[in-house]
Amino acid sequence: MRKRCYLCIVLPIVIIQRMTLTERFLNYTKFDTQSSEESQTVPSTAGQLVFAEYLKKELEREGLDDVEMDGQGYVYATLRSNIKESVPTIGFISHYDTSPDCSGAGVKPQIVRNYDGSDILLSEGIVSSPAMFPELLQHVGEDLIVTDGHTLLGADDKAGIAEIVQAMVWLQQHKEVRHGKIRIAFNPDEEIGRGAHHFDVDKFGCEWAYTMDGSDVGELEYDNFNAASAKITIRGINIHPGYAKDKMVNANLLAAEFAAMLPRDETPEHTEGYQGFYHLTSIQSTVDQAKMTYLIRDHDRDRFEERKRCILRCAEQMNQKYGEDTVVGVIDVQYHNMKEKIEPENMHVIDLVLKAMQAVGVSPKVSPIRGGTDGAQLSFKGLPCPNIFAGGINFHGPYEFVSIQSMEKAMQVIVKICELTAGYNQ
Repeated sequence: MRKRCYLCIVLPIVIIQRMTLTERFLNYTKFDTQSSEESQTVPSTAGQLVFAEYLKKELEREGLDDVEMDGQGYVYATLRSNIKESVPTIGFISHYDTSPDCSGAGVKPQIVRNYDGSDILLSEGIVSSPAMFPELLQHVGEDLIVTDGHTLLGADDKAGIAEIVQAMVWLQQHKEVRHGKIRIAFNPDEEIGRGAHHFDVDKFGCEWAYTMDGSDVGELEYDNFNAASAKITIRGINIHPGYAKDKMVNANLLAAEFAAMLPRDETPEHTEGYQGFYHLTSIQSTVDQAKMTYLIRDHDRDRFEERKRCILRCAEQMNQKYGEDTVVGVIDVQYHNMKEKIEPENMHVIDLVLKAMQAVGVSPKVSPIRGGTDGAQLSFKGLPCPNIFAGGINFHGPYEFVSIQSMEKAMQVIVKICELTAGYNQ
């Protein structure tokens, strides 16, 4: 024990290089990197920059090349090729912000060794149970990292970062494994839909890449929602209720009327698989004014465009009834379905992952994403970028957990993709 403490003081670089995947991930959870939709800065919160600077220094200590962090917190680095042949340069990407939906400050992770399928007591009065979360039972016998029930864990997507870094370290230590040039990147603000906005695809210099941002083992996703947000502003007229007849226009009631115009069975709680939806995420309302925010989602581009038109038609019908400019709808397109950029020209990007998963004993689960990923925006910026599992489950809340064995499998998939790409013939 004294010898180990001595090494910690004299040779800190050696200790960092020998850090396990689990230790690396647990270290990352100490950083509060919650993003904020209310902010207009990049990154949206100061805590993200603190972590980005830490990652930059860590990558430098681990011996990667071309390590840099730009002024907006995007971190890039290179693992140089160890072969003479010219092969495609590929990349791996993860985001370091955590969701605004749940606190990411003061995370207190706990490890449940050899999980036996029973209830997990996170802290007094807070239990993670298979009765509520049956996915726990798929990880019996594994070692689970859980929260204390008061914050999220941050496996989304610090597990992905840990897996990428650990894979690069492993490849450096196992020079017998052939690989081409590998680029890695870590970005802010994915959880608020801005992660790829300032990503420098040209600087990244890859022919294709993968985000490590999926959930359970085996997930491979390249078919995601087309996505937009709709901001609805309703103008009311407030009159003293005793004298309001034929004068008052109550924006609260008009907001309820607008919501009722959209199909009731096309909401998240009534849809699954490839079914799209309208999702009312917030209402701020008084008699004078109401503001509503909707998410619009659909895998099919034509249906997606029709959903956008439907929102605007509802606004126009309200204006015909209550007067011009009573209801104003503004739609902001967020991202499109990356499948358009993968099929058919870039299916080799998918085939490599399938081969890598099979080689390391992972059963692939190819499924549509009922959500989004930075890879969708990057694919439309010219970088085909499907999404691979990182192992975390129950994202964005205090019942989030990740299996250590799942993270190890994700790391192995990364390594195998690098190895297979070294033998790829275009």
